[in-house]
Amino acid sequence: MKNTIAVCMIGIMSLGIATLARAQPIAGATAKAIAGLEDQWTQSQRTNNADQLAPLLADKFIGIGTDGTVSNRDKELADAKATKFSSVTIEDLHVAVFGQTAVATMVFKAKGTDENGKPMDVNALWADTWMKMPGGAWQCILSQGSSRKK
Repeated sequence: MKNTIAVCMIGIMSLGIATLARAQPIAGATAKAIAGLEDQWTQSQRTNNADQLAPLLADKFIGIGTDGTVSNRDKELADAKATKFSSVTIEDLHVAVFGQTAVATMVFKAKGTDENGKPMDVNALWADTWMKMPGGAWQCILSQGSSRKK
């Protein structure tokens, strides 16, 4: 009886370890996919191409700017069309995966003119929350920035 219990416990532990070992490469692949989407977003800014941004934003997207303004998908895309970047970089990109959700954090630096035509020089911490949608595509559901000292 003791041997049967010990064998069952070893079997259960082996299954748990095998499950964890398989989950890590998936999380790694997801993190790489999210990093690629962040790069696509950055490219849309570098090329001032809001159409490249549109498929990345969920229908119920919420954006919170470094000044505290809240926007939705339509406003975010309109602002992206009106904003003209002369330079954009992201640094220290980190992606944490939580099942069907991922959070990307980064330092975002940009120069250009904002949606109102005013000069801008941004140095911010940014966090984007991504969700895997029912169709299988990852989309950003929340993006929030916080200004940093220059």
